Amino acid sequence: MAVNLGKYGIWCWWNGVDEELAVEIEKLGYGAIWLGGNPPGDLAHIEKLLDATSSITVATGIVNMWTDDAPTVGASYLRIAANHPDRFLLGVGVGHPEAQQEYQKPYDKIVSYLDQLDEVGVPAEGRALAALGPKVLKLSAQRALGAHPYLTTPEHTREAREQLGRGVLLAPEQKVVLDTDAERARATARPPINNPYLGLVNYRNNLKRLGWSESDIDDGGSDALIDRLGLHGDAATVAAGVKKHIEAGADHVSIQALPMKADPLPTYRALAEHLL
Repeated sequence: MAVNLGKYGIWCWWNGVDEELAVEIEKLGYGAIWLGGNPPGDLAHIEKLLDATSSITVATGIVNMWTDDAPTVGASYLRIAANHPDRFLLGVGVGHPEAQQEYQKPYDKIVSYLDQLDEVGVPAEGRALAALGPKVLKLSAQRALGAHPYLTTPEHTREAREQLGRGVLLAPEQKVVLDTDAERARATARPPINNPYLGLVNYRNNLKRLGWSESDIDDGGSDALIDRLGLHGDAATVAAGVKKHIEAGADHVSIQALPMKADPLPTYRALAEHLL
């Protein structure tokens, strides 16, 4: 892999990471910053973070294929790759049918988008796909560096590794809450997990494939499900849970600190002592 993500990175909404936070995350030793929430296709914010840092990789998790056309995103990729070689990974995906009025035949859209990225010169090893199910996981092995699954568990990571085979990037996201009070931690994790994710058919289907029932997913999610999707406890306990993805076959784990509106740096600093 030309792009070096390291074993652990952070996942934040793209507009929640400024240059100062990026510098601090790099100092802690994390290998990558994943920017979610559909960052704009000009990727200008990504370039600012790369300009402010010296070695950390920045990845999109993800640019939405319906929102930003491939030629625009491809041109942005080429600009950034020229200025910051081997430090940017373009994560792309089709989002969710509930959010896209024109959402039709998502697999065909992915293939067409990747074809267009090929045409403008974005290399397969410079991109990753948002992938949950077997069909898109397989495509991510064929047409990209690998897969970036979101809202998953180590069980999914294990299955995804079996489907991808070796030598293909597998970089799941994991939400965490540094709080040893279980009820309070669930109260922190449940709202952002439930709304919108537990209402989106792609995530619901994936959780059901993993053996979770409708009753686990409905009504805000069962305590057992929330505990798996939003790891909680002290730093050592949470770090051990994050490591289970690596043990299950992940190359890299992107860690999302909850609550989303709080300063994530204390969480990342505490976890760094156990992970890095």
